[in-house]
Amino acid sequence: MAGKFFLIDTTRCTACRGCQIACKQWNELPADKTKQYGSYQNPLDLNGNTYRLVRFSEYPSDKNSMAWYFFSDACRHCLAPPCKKKADQIMKDAIVVNDYGAVVYTEKTKDLEKASKAIKQACPWSVPNWSKDQKQLVKCTMCTDRVDAGLLPACVKACPTGALTFGEEADIKKLANQHLAEAKKKFGAKAHIEDEKDVRALFLIVDDFIKYKPMEL
Repeated sequence: MAGKFFLIDTTRCTACRGCQIACKQWNELPADKTKQYGSYQNPLDLNGNTYRLVRFSEYPSDKNSMAWYFFSDACRHCLAPPCKKKADQIMKDAIVVNDYGAVVYTEKTKDLEKASKAIKQACPWSVPNWSKDQKQLVKCTMCTDRVDAGLLPACVKACPTGALTFGEEADIKKLANQHLAEAKKKFGAKAHIEDEKDVRALFLIVDDFIKYKPMEL
């Protein structure tokens, strides 16, 4: 299935959170009230006001006292989105997939508040959230308004290190393979592309995925 893909190369991420802020700015999302709970990650999770979140995890390291894992997290725009499958059982085409693969939550999701938890649970990464302000289900939109105008998604445009790239499937997969070859040389055999057969957001990671998962605090 052709279309648009993201590549998120965690080896190039410095956790500057430029992508997180750019997403908020472009989508005109309000700030979240944050708190100190022992991590630089804020807010604690994706929510109705945060569509992209840079996650921070810390683990003991043999080479250093501590290793940091950074992970720019958002909707993966699944090739066969479970959220759409669940929503279609309640209201057909409240969630749609456009011609280049973006999973789009339409205004029909305003009528799915009672089903919002079930739809969130259908997502393997618990990405969808109910927005109290917008009164509908929300998540990363793939910046379809920008992409339709020939522009890059706001998060990709803001990334200063090339950790986020975006484009046609063949180009992104070729780039992913190039980055992966470099990562294997530098970080070893554990480097791999996570969930590459199921999603349009290819994550290059260099360790077990559990170390990049959302923190449980």
